[in-house]
Amino acid sequence: MIAEAREFRVSAEDVELAVVEAGDPTRPTLLFLHGYPDSKEVWEPVMARLADRYHVVAYDVRGAGASTAPAPRADSYRLERLEDDLLLVLDALAPYGPVHLVGHDWGSVQGWEFATSPRLRGGLASFTSVSGPCLDHFGLWAADRLREPSGARLGQLLGQGLRSWYVYALHTPRLPEALWRGPLGRRWPALRRAMERLPAADDRSPATLPEDAANGAWLYRANVRERLRHPRADRVATVPVQLIVPTRDPYLSPRLYDDLDRWAPVLRRRTVDAGHWLPLTRPDRLAEWISEFVDGVRSGSVPSVSPERPPAVRSGPH
Repeated sequence: MIAEAREFRVSAEDVELAVVEAGDPTRPTLLFLHGYPDSKEVWEPVMARLADRYHVVAYDVRGAGASTAPAPRADSYRLERLEDDLLLVLDALAPYGPVHLVGHDWGSVQGWEFATSPRLRGGLASFTSVSGPCLDHFGLWAADRLREPSGARLGQLLGQGLRSWYVYALHTPRLPEALWRGPLGRRWPALRRAMERLPAADDRSPATLPEDAANGAWLYRANVRERLRHPRADRVATVPVQLIVPTRDPYLSPRLYDDLDRWAPVLRRRTVDAGHWLPLTRPDRLAEWISEFVDGVRSGSVPSVSPERPPAVRSGPH
């Protein structure tokens, strides 16, 4: 647990969101978004390393952890609804100013939605993306490879398609819920520890995981097909972006981010020899990079994004 953490709840129209914060609220706020099938606890190792310098905040998304679950249908889990939730959390954090957003997995998918949204302009100061693409960018990346195919580009598309096998499985009606509430939910913590070579003491699987994962299947059903089939080309980040890419991620190819300069005018890209769950396996490295990036944004060494959307600026190592 994070020392001296404080918990509170934020009420939305159809759910209650469980929020945790630590550190001095007058310092820069870092807001952490968890992925699937995790809860906010996945960020505890990183937040604990940053709470002495920043105001750190995380919340369970709808249907996960200590937050309540909406009706099990697509409309309840659309990215637009998740953006409404974030705005309520930001309102609860006022008057602390723009926040530095950090997302992993589906938290990063959400983060891209928020960092490119006109509704969030002025509410965010930066975005650090870990192991999660913008669904619109993903759709445009795939369309480009179909429009101008070559052996290498089609290979990239096929390779990512194979890595995304679980996305197709989660679209199956009722079966994912039955598996997660049954044998898969019971075995998942051990399976992840084996995949990531993670000691049991460092695992952050919540007791609510089977139900969280069953609920979260609707994230995929509500958003993936629609965004991949009809991607929006105007989803340009309005804040500086730090992209952290683990090279051994079994679910996402590093090539998926090749064209990201088109949508991130100020982009810092880092790679790390690791698997998917960096918040658990590389918390020291992640905390260091987040801190360096946030401080760079605040000092101006990482440039801000011009409203005129100038050519992409790369900063830092690649």
